[in-house]
Amino acid sequence: MKIPKKLNRAIGVVVNGVTNGVSQTSAKNKTSFLPPAEGISEACRQAAAESVVLLKNEKGVLPLTKDNTVSVFGRVQYDTFFVGYGSGGDVNPHYTVSIADGLKANKNIIIDKELDKIYADWRKKNPVDNGFWGHWPMCHDEMPVSYALVKDAAERSDTAFVVIGRAAGEDRENTLEKGSYYLTDEEENMISLVAESFERTCVILNIGSVMDLSWIEKYNIPCALICWQGGMETGNAVADIVSGAVTPSGKLTDTVAREYTDYPSSDNFGGKKLNKYVEDIFVGYRYFETFAPEKVLFPFGYGLSYTTFEYSNARLSQDGDSFTVTADIKNTGSFPGKETAQLYCAYNGELLATPAMRLITFAKTKELAPGETQTVTMNFSVYELSSYDDSGITGTKSAYITEKGEYDIRLGSSVRGTASVGVYTCKETRVIKQLSEVSAVEYENRFMRLRPLRLNGKVSKAFEPAPTRTVDLKERIFDSLPPYIARTDRKITLDDVLSGYATVEELVGTLTNDELEAITRGAYVMNSPLGAKGNASVFCGVLPSLREKGIPPVTCTDGPSGIRLCESSALLPNGTALAATWNGELVEKVYNLLGKEMLERGSDVLLAPGMNIHRNPLCGRNFEYFSEDPLVSGKSAAAVVRGLQSTGVSACPKHFCCNNQETRRTKNNSVVAERALREIYLKGFEICVKEAKPKTIMTSYNKINGVWGHYNFELVTTVLRGEWGFDGAVMTDWWMQSSASPEFPAMRDQAYRVRAGVDVLMPGGARVGKQVPDGTLLETLGHQEGITLGEIQAVAVHVIKFAMQLPYKFKKESTEAEAPSCGE
Repeated sequence: MKIPKKLNRAIGVVVNGVTNGVSQTSAKNKTSFLPPAEGISEACRQAAAESVVLLKNEKGVLPLTKDNTVSVFGRVQYDTFFVGYGSGGDVNPHYTVSIADGLKANKNIIIDKELDKIYADWRKKNPVDNGFWGHWPMCHDEMPVSYALVKDAAERSDTAFVVIGRAAGEDRENTLEKGSYYLTDEEENMISLVAESFERTCVILNIGSVMDLSWIEKYNIPCALICWQGGMETGNAVADIVSGAVTPSGKLTDTVAREYTDYPSSDNFGGKKLNKYVEDIFVGYRYFETFAPEKVLFPFGYGLSYTTFEYSNARLSQDGDSFTVTADIKNTGSFPGKETAQLYCAYNGELLATPAMRLITFAKTKELAPGETQTVTMNFSVYELSSYDDSGITGTKSAYITEKGEYDIRLGSSVRGTASVGVYTCKETRVIKQLSEVSAVEYENRFMRLRPLRLNGKVSKAFEPAPTRTVDLKERIFDSLPPYIARTDRKITLDDVLSGYATVEELVGTLTNDELEAITRGAYVMNSPLGAKGNASVFCGVLPSLREKGIPPVTCTDGPSGIRLCESSALLPNGTALAATWNGELVEKVYNLLGKEMLERGSDVLLAPGMNIHRNPLCGRNFEYFSEDPLVSGKSAAAVVRGLQSTGVSACPKHFCCNNQETRRTKNNSVVAERALREIYLKGFEICVKEAKPKTIMTSYNKINGVWGHYNFELVTTVLRGEWGFDGAVMTDWWMQSSASPEFPAMRDQAYRVRAGVDVLMPGGARVGKQVPDGTLLETLGHQEGITLGEIQAVAVHVIKFAMQLPYKFKKESTEAEAPSCGE
């Protein structure tokens, strides 16, 4: 969410800059800080270490031995980027450990103290400039490094680390410039001189998302690793990896291309008005493995270890439409370590365009001692092998289909290192799941989408028209309008509902129009006095009369990298880092502990996880999100949700959907064919909803095929609730775009939103000005084609049922005492 300038002081959290990716508010509130949840520091350290991806390790650079002395270059070793920018990372951390501090604190690592002092002295004279909202630094000015300085360091030490850092964030897109996607001249000079003088050179990439890495080949760097933005334990995690205390097991969740222009979305990203998703389903490795394998520098799923693993006895079994793959994985090296087994499907569709490889499931081993073997078991269904037909080319439109043919199931350690474990033969084309057309491309924005042309063993690019809309949305909405609930004068409270003396519907029947309006919005402001200091806002029991009926205020806080309040919070590894662990159990544990911190601090809903697809490496919020792959995104998000909600609080996956760039994100139109929408951009949300059952979901700012996320009936009502069975509350991102309904022109704004099935406007009103209803919800109530009582009541049912899933809210009396702003 973007923070209006007039609200800066009221929110009480940093908006005038970030110190190394961390809120500056901490300096003003240390005396009030609660301690970390028991075990959360250790869990964050483990997650940060397990996320590290070892890209290259020649000449035995890592792990270090007791005989190695290390010269560490690059100011980011001190000015570490612990997280990206904006609401997703701006928390008051309990503490932070820089890369330099982590290395120096490790008794098994010997640091060149003379070089360390040179950097310390230079940094005192050249402090970082933290910028302000939307203008944060993507990198920090680097200390000039001379040939003599490097040579002197090489005489004192045998190993060099070069630390490179990058950050982007909300309202802060990565750019195709030096200092963002590319190295600065000073960074390139430093790497060149160090690589020339040190045979044992390791580059440590403290980055939030993928950047240009072509220089690794250019300068023949023997060792490189990505430590991402590892949160408050970044430095300790890096020290654990390079010292050998932890063996690297992180794997890439994005493909690293040789050049930016190699990415399939490079020509259709950053548009001010719209972006046409011409690449269709061919995002990331789906594109590269199909069309351009030679343009890959580091493939999807790739990551080295200090040890080696051997796969054996891999076998595929089938029981109806369910499949199981088992395999033995043995540690054949000399270090303990973990391995991620990745299962892919290779199938060349005859009618439907299909990628050369598609991830269908994965499993990570426990830590295996040298010589130890573990049998891993992976399950999937025929649904994971199917493709969506949005054109009717197979004879069945708007359905998931498995075409006739052989589906090769392949197992390995990355998309490139696989072997066949068996073949599923589909004897005839089958309809796996019949659905209906939703959110298809508008005719005026029609485009040609990518598909492969396979001839004589070769693959070339071809294009076909993306199907355009055929469904009458107005008719669809009319057919699904809910009935109204009879009104009653009975005195009913939520306690009566919880005790079984009344139903939620009966309670809703007692609500006045003013109360119904209030329950469809938040409390208007961020840092609401109804919630913990520094909250994002409050919804549900926002009126005294609602609270008198036992309906509690529900406090939202920004995430996902921590709890954005005046109080301190654990600062977690960023989303990409957590996904790179490929360890759902560990991610779930981290967020279970964060959920306990939420309970202690008065947060009910964490606005997390962020789970939009890494469509393009320049997206500013990629650090918050998980992957280019929807399965990895969905599984990672489900782990976050399970972890948080196991404590009783609520997660809120976001941004639903296609929020794939920050540039003009509130105006931009994502023009995407329905097949890609379902298979790529909705699929992660589908997995998360079905596997973890989040209690709330947040819509996106952008348009999807001409309709803003917060007005999108087909995505929210038809798909989310109708197809996936979501039964929680849907909220907007903070504030929304004013618009009349094209189908019902008399309706606008709040009525348009409620008719779409979006329950709650957050934070509840205009960015600035009077804190009163805008009048657009009720102005057409009772009018022809206007909002109906049943629609508003349906929202109230959703919101109250959601509140009932927060059991701890009913164990103590709620307070209406005002909470002062942070820092006051």
